[in-house]
Amino acid sequence: MARRKRGQAISGWINLDKPYDLTSTHAVGRIRRLFDAQKAGHAGTLDPLATGVLPIALGEATKTVPFLVDADKSYRFTIAWGRTTATYDREGETIAESDVRPTLAQVQAVLPRFVGEIDQIPPAYSAIKVDGERAYDLARAGETVELASRKVNVFDARVVDAEDPDHVTLEVDCGKGTYVRALVRDIAEALGACGHVSALRRTRVGRFTEQSAVALELLEDLGHKARQSEALLPVETALDDIPVLAVTDEDAFRLKQGRSIVLVPRQVEAVKARLKPGSRTVSAMSGGSMVALCEMRAGRLEPSRVFNL
Repeated sequence: MARRKRGQAISGWINLDKPYDLTSTHAVGRIRRLFDAQKAGHAGTLDPLATGVLPIALGEATKTVPFLVDADKSYRFTIAWGRTTATYDREGETIAESDVRPTLAQVQAVLPRFVGEIDQIPPAYSAIKVDGERAYDLARAGETVELASRKVNVFDARVVDAEDPDHVTLEVDCGKGTYVRALVRDIAEALGACGHVSALRRTRVGRFTEQSAVALELLEDLGHKARQSEALLPVETALDDIPVLAVTDEDAFRLKQGRSIVLVPRQVEAVKARLKPGSRTVSAMSGGSMVALCEMRAGRLEPSRVFNL
């Protein structure tokens, strides 16, 4: 006899406004317990010192996590001048100091160097794996960690505040894999200064924004009133740039069995017009619910992930 899964079969997304000094893993655990959900996961780690948008998937929504991990993101962060740390944030050990305080004009002048496709070496204190071990575990153990440079995309970088000579606050819009701490390290080096991240907030992940993010305290308060489901977003929320195709009940049944369906020419043309370059992924919906994520090939939809909603 199959073992019954613990928890409730709840599916959807929570746009959590992660508080300071809470790991992403612990945030997921608290949301999972709050909803008594069978499965939970997050789309993109936030450092404990960071706050802001942390999308958390429950149940069948976990099947869409890879699409949100690849989504564009936005951050607001403050650089504190005068000190470089081993972790490039305020919690790290000081490894260099300087009296240089870049002016607002100097910061604005250097930012264009960091917009576009750039080469970036991730921080040693990161979750990247090296020979099966997390880089931050090796760094904390005192080992020298050398990570390869990688291409990342920064779409925009701008100054939003310069509160005093010791601090400047920036906003960036970027693609996946961009490390704000590495960006701050490189900006400081380009200005001949020492600097580190003193505050960091993620303001957007795909269509999840800080304006619609929900504080953990509010979610827990709703939980005490058995109203936490009011904050639950549909599974398809993470798939904002994937074309949706309504299918019949008969076709939905076939897809859920793992079988492909044939599209009529007008459906093929309509879907092709909405596909992102290089993508074949289509979301099949029936009766307002997700049925499957499919690949469109030769006029057919072949299910790659089936949803049980």
